[in-house]
Amino acid sequence: MDGLGGSSTETPVSKKLHEFSRIYQYYLDKTTPHAVPRWVGTAIIALIYGIRVYFVQGFYIITYGLGIYILNLLIGFLTPLIDPELEASDGAVLPTKGSDEFKPFIRRLPEFKFWHTITKAFCIAFVMTFFSVFDVPVFWPILLCYWVVLFVLTMKRQIAHMIKYRYVPFSIGKQKYGGKKSGAAASGSRAD
Repeated sequence: MDGLGGSSTETPVSKKLHEFSRIYQYYLDKTTPHAVPRWVGTAIIALIYGIRVYFVQGFYIITYGLGIYILNLLIGFLTPLIDPELEASDGAVLPTKGSDEFKPFIRRLPEFKFWHTITKAFCIAFVMTFFSVFDVPVFWPILLCYWVVLFVLTMKRQIAHMIKYRYVPFSIGKQKYGGKKSGAAASGSRAD
């Protein structure tokens, strides 16, 4: 309702798009806690894309662009939200000494957005392989070599950044602390 005449200005097409958007968001939200199945699905989509490019023997420029885009996303995924090199120290920085206060690693690009964007990129690239206008003839080994060099140099810089500011962008599961609990369990087992 627009409030003036009481009539809706939405067209049937915009209503359908809005309904599709809500349904898409609903199912997207349901996948949030299921990280492993999400990534397996993305790996399957990537495999299908790779098979398509292999059998068509073309669209290498699309694949190169996809590789550069994924490399860019990977850098965002591995970089902290507050980068000590770029922002002035206003209290919220990564600890650089053992005596510094622990601050959790917060990614510039969260895992879910990283997954979602990569999956969309593979789907878009797959659709692009059905249009011959995107099949630009290139010598693919040159593109592959250039991408590998770019990947190595970028990762070298990112790993040096991780070492300099002492952060690890990966954590697998919740950390378990032994402390007094393991000692009490050991003494309880001796009483039997």
